Amino acid sequence: MKAIIGREFRSYFQTITGWLYIAAITALYGLYLYVINLSYGDPKMSSSLGSVLFLSMITIPVLTMRSMAEERRSGTDQLLFTSPVSVGKVVLSKYLSCALIYTIGMAAICAAPPILRVFGNAPFAENYVAVLGFWLYGLCCIAIGIFASALTESQLISAILTFVFLFVGYMMGSITGQFFSSENLPAKILGAYDLLAPLDGFFGGNLSVTGIVYYLSVAALFLFLTTQVIQKRRWDVSVKRIKTGVFSVGFIAVGVAIVVGVNLVAGLLPAAAARIDVTSGKIYSLTSQTKDYLDALEKDVTIYVIDAESESDETVAGTLRDYADASKHVRVEYKDPSVSPTFYLEYTSEQVSEGSLIAVCGEVSRVIDYNALYVSEYDYNTYQSTVTGYDAEGLITSALQYVTNDELPTLYELTGHGETPLSGAFASAVSKANFTAESISLLNYDAVPDDARILIVNGPTSDLSESDANKLSAWLKAGGNAVVSLNYEVSDALPHLEAVLAEFGVRTVPGMVVESDANRYYQQAIYLLPIIGDNEYTADLGQSYVFAPYARGLSANETADETIEDEATGDEATADEATEDEGAEYLPILSTGDTAFSKTNIGEANSLDYGEGDVMGPFDVAAAVEKTSEAGLRSRLVVLGSHLILTDEADEVVSGSNAALFSNILSACATADETDIVIVPAKSYNLSSLMAPRAAALGIGLCYIAVVPCLLLILGIVIRIRRRRAR
Repeated sequence: MKAIIGREFRSYFQTITGWLYIAAITALYGLYLYVINLSYGDPKMSSSLGSVLFLSMITIPVLTMRSMAEERRSGTDQLLFTSPVSVGKVVLSKYLSCALIYTIGMAAICAAPPILRVFGNAPFAENYVAVLGFWLYGLCCIAIGIFASALTESQLISAILTFVFLFVGYMMGSITGQFFSSENLPAKILGAYDLLAPLDGFFGGNLSVTGIVYYLSVAALFLFLTTQVIQKRRWDVSVKRIKTGVFSVGFIAVGVAIVVGVNLVAGLLPAAAARIDVTSGKIYSLTSQTKDYLDALEKDVTIYVIDAESESDETVAGTLRDYADASKHVRVEYKDPSVSPTFYLEYTSEQVSEGSLIAVCGEVSRVIDYNALYVSEYDYNTYQSTVTGYDAEGLITSALQYVTNDELPTLYELTGHGETPLSGAFASAVSKANFTAESISLLNYDAVPDDARILIVNGPTSDLSESDANKLSAWLKAGGNAVVSLNYEVSDALPHLEAVLAEFGVRTVPGMVVESDANRYYQQAIYLLPIIGDNEYTADLGQSYVFAPYARGLSANETADETIEDEATGDEATADEATEDEGAEYLPILSTGDTAFSKTNIGEANSLDYGEGDVMGPFDVAAAVEKTSEAGLRSRLVVLGSHLILTDEADEVVSGSNAALFSNILSACATADETDIVIVPAKSYNLSSLMAPRAAALGIGLCYIAVVPCLLLILGIVIRIRRRRAR
């Protein structure tokens, strides 16, 4: 077997075929690498590999067309198949030699992730999983090409047959969707030859065990079919041939049954074992908060999917399998709208789109529209909508809490002082937490309503009245929770609001924070990228950034050592003179670097350099105070130094991390009794674009497209000429 592999392998490089194949695959991939990854800055290789995929239907036939056809044309197949080596080993040897050439051609592709990493944060694991999927797809296609080559003695016909077989596999998903219902037997049978479907998982950032099993088993099946085709040609026309033919047909049926069985078993694997999420943001994995919630879930919930199971979105189906695997109380059922077109009317009178979900617990239900599972952005320059995130976990977890909770919490947004209402991703976070969101003016109330779980005071431009401040203070002391953000546009002090903050252990610093460390700001020194603390408010933020532009500094009363003017009274006081509240625990959430300072005359300053009257840091730009009263009532106060943290514009700069922080804050503040509210923000697909200098991108592109392919072709031609002269 080694001798056959060596003979076949050498033959590719003794002719121009092997050199031509490697040169072609390098040049073709290099073209898309240059355009998509280096010029457009896409850090993911799945985009460029997906573009090369169709071209592989041309290059792989070139690689496999001579493997069996040439032996048959020249008559050397009889010598080969009468050797002591079995037919199966001969076929496997030829396959392995082609696979080795193909793998060498993949070397240029495997070199791309480290190159992309030089120009930005290209995801290593995702890119190499995409390469693995592309490699497995190619190995499967090579087996199909070997089979096609065994059907004829013409290399041209072999190449054409291989292209036809691969093209049908490439288009099978579209063919079955166009001509058959998903539940029809023909659709299921033909769908088994959909060569692209398993590749979606690899390109999406999942190490798909089922995909690996599919490609390897299909490759094995076609090699087995190749063996059977050759075996039938070895017999003369006789009764014995008929018997062998019957035996071969039975053997083929057994082989097909084994492959189908292997894939069915692989399909029954738990979601966690069937696919491994390697995305940098763990887009397709359940967060620890959701897993903890599912562990504690005691009520039975059924999630109905308004779609045929065989046609459902595989990404969403994988997420649903994760939920079912994580809790015995969660069950998933598919309802094909072509079979049960009015099923959704049992739970809603509104039209439900295909692929939507309905979570049901007893008499309570919630519909999750399919279009909401993915976050999209509309580009007004191209007039196209682009999918930028995946929000299935956030919406499903929210729906589970909605249908299983007897009481839904209320969140109030304070009005009457120029506050900014929550919108966009932050209003969505409130909705996901199943809050009943209402606006409130304390002028009309004697106290904060008893049903309030959280009070939001978002960027007021004028001060609270003394009465409103007293109501807020009394509510916090009684175990209330509040989130307060400060507005940089306010030049005058807000003495009543700041007095409430100081009473609970947070002192505001005059002016606006300027960061001196270039690693801690974005573009300008007042566009802060603060240090993220390690506590429940920052859970799952990992190595992400939070964007905090135009922020005021914060400090704890008991730890600040700078002399700060008390804007409520006009006096100067130090932290040591401030009253310490031993029942309060101060937690930094976002902090500046050691060299940051607060510029007190920002409106009149000509530069952002440290000057006279400025206050030296470091500071916090977001902090939380947790306080337990003598009566055992626990309250939380979260203070953000900039209300712009809670805007979509700031959130987009850091791909959703600001919204994730806000969700964590809501979740922490909303905890009551033994019931936790879990809020999972949408997970962003977007990564920072690569920044490859034009000269470097052009140089790498030329190496891939021209230099390396030309060198390979020249080397192949030289070897070919020398062999001819040697004859």
